[in-house]
Amino acid sequence: MTDTRTVDAPEAPSRGRDLALDLAAAAILAAAVGVVGWFAISSVEWPAYSSSNVTRAFSTVFQVIAIVVLAGCAVLLSRSVPAWQARAARLLSFATVAGFVTVTLALPLGGTKLYLGGISVDQQFRTEYLTRFTSSPRLADMTYIDMPPLYSPGWFWLGGRFAKLFGLEGWAAFQPWSIISLAVAAAVALALWLTVVGPARAIAATLATTVAMLLYGSAEPYGAAVAILLPPALVVAWSAILRGRRGAITLVGVCLGVAVWFYTLYLGVAAFTIVLMGVVALAATWIRDRRFEWRYPARVVAMGAIAIAIGLPAYGPYLWRAYRDGTDSKGSAFHYLPEQGSVLSLPMLHFTLLGALGMIGVVWILVKARSTGPAQALGLGIAGAYLWALLSMTVSPIGTTLLGFRTEPVLHILLAAAGALGAVTMVGALGDGYPRYRDAGVALGVLAAIGVAQTIPAQLAGEIAVAYSDTDGHGERGDRRPAGAESSYKDVDAAILAATGRPRTDTVVLTADYGFLAIYPYWGFQNLTSNYANPLAHFTARSAAIESWAKLETPDELVKALGETPWRAPDAFVFRRSADGLSLRLAEDVYPNDPNVRRYTVVFPEKLFEDPRFAVTETGPFVVIVRK
Repeated sequence: MTDTRTVDAPEAPSRGRDLALDLAAAAILAAAVGVVGWFAISSVEWPAYSSSNVTRAFSTVFQVIAIVVLAGCAVLLSRSVPAWQARAARLLSFATVAGFVTVTLALPLGGTKLYLGGISVDQQFRTEYLTRFTSSPRLADMTYIDMPPLYSPGWFWLGGRFAKLFGLEGWAAFQPWSIISLAVAAAVALALWLTVVGPARAIAATLATTVAMLLYGSAEPYGAAVAILLPPALVVAWSAILRGRRGAITLVGVCLGVAVWFYTLYLGVAAFTIVLMGVVALAATWIRDRRFEWRYPARVVAMGAIAIAIGLPAYGPYLWRAYRDGTDSKGSAFHYLPEQGSVLSLPMLHFTLLGALGMIGVVWILVKARSTGPAQALGLGIAGAYLWALLSMTVSPIGTTLLGFRTEPVLHILLAAAGALGAVTMVGALGDGYPRYRDAGVALGVLAAIGVAQTIPAQLAGEIAVAYSDTDGHGERGDRRPAGAESSYKDVDAAILAATGRPRTDTVVLTADYGFLAIYPYWGFQNLTSNYANPLAHFTARSAAIESWAKLETPDELVKALGETPWRAPDAFVFRRSADGLSLRLAEDVYPNDPNVRRYTVVFPEKLFEDPRFAVTETGPFVVIVRK
């Protein structure tokens, strides 16, 4: 049991001004490195990653440089050097870790304008969300008009401001904003690590967690930006619970509040872990002294209050509307249980370098858990991730999950952090009295880091390939092969604009081609699946309405039905022609089956639109129908 009297809890960031300066410097330097690096890389005509190894070779070169520089910064900061040298090394380390992220992602994607995963599957609705906030800074749902957002808007809102600043369309800003935001997150994580552990440990932990983040979380950049901050934030949280420093409590509350804006699932895991920390501290005091130390739960509550105050503007409008109008009881973002979510992930047992690092982390936590604050905090973090996964499995029979499988990036990052701290501890122990062992340990660590880092592009090869094979908003593919049907989107857009005479942001479109909504900021009448749909939109009822429209006989009946719909009716329809009419693919939630979505086709008879009140245009495989 943890002894809260003898715990070697890290010094909480009591020097608030120094921490604020470090965080600001890290964010500014990383943003500058990311922007300059991405623009420099995108200005070159690179060959497609799938048909050439040039970009991967360049990526390896810059990764090696970055890792060697970070190792040099760690060695320098571990010695007694003049203050200006230490400050310069800190700033250089911020810039270097940002550069590592930038070259690792931007170079393999240098020949395409799309990010990992292109504009397919999940990246489709993410791109749609960024396009929404590029068109307007007002908080809004990604698809449905006049509706507050359900999904955390922070990353996408900032991405929209980035796109406007640099004159980019939303889809075109997705790649650079993903890379730049992850570069900033890694640098900020380093600044946080430097407040809770020594410089060598901080840089080692940051490099290890950055590699793990790129490998397992970079396809979901807004989540990865939160996940990489969790290990140092949990270390600070543990210290704040035990010691009660006001600055640390505030910092953790702010981190949780920011997580509300960025990714609520990881917020849930973090909050769950911090509550677990409070319970463990309370139990330890009771077992040892037979008394309840109510200061521990009070500090947890204080963190939560700060987080709620920061996060309420993001979710307050949705909660109010849900209370007032109700939500769709069928279909949910939590209705997904793939095979991956039915077993516990044990990456420390994998025969890889990261697996070995994870095992080192587990051993280090077990050995140091009674005396070392970071070991306790990371151990509780790993325990929290596993408990969340088990709870997710436990609640699955009652018709929902906690998406435990989506927390695997957090687990990998926590294990990488513990492994890095454990490895540095081992090297330090070996080096006591034998400096050459310490030097050999540093060299071995550098080689291991290079060995893992250079495999990142290969591990992401599937997502990179989709980025090159998908058709972008200009109707082109990064691999220069013939574009798909999406190349006709520009003609669909032109037809809608010509027929309505209204801006895109004042037009509702019913379509099953959601890539169109990802590129152009039209509102959608229906979302891709209920998993992505705002519960306020009543997804199931909308699908039923669409099916009923397809069964009507005359244009008059259709016009009347559209006028009587409880939601704003479509101003335009984008169909695909089929043998028996105009087809539209819909989806329904079939959880607990895996896959959890069943797709089906609704066919509208053409005679419904043979009326002067509708303008019909055919372009490519699409039939565009606009209500006049």
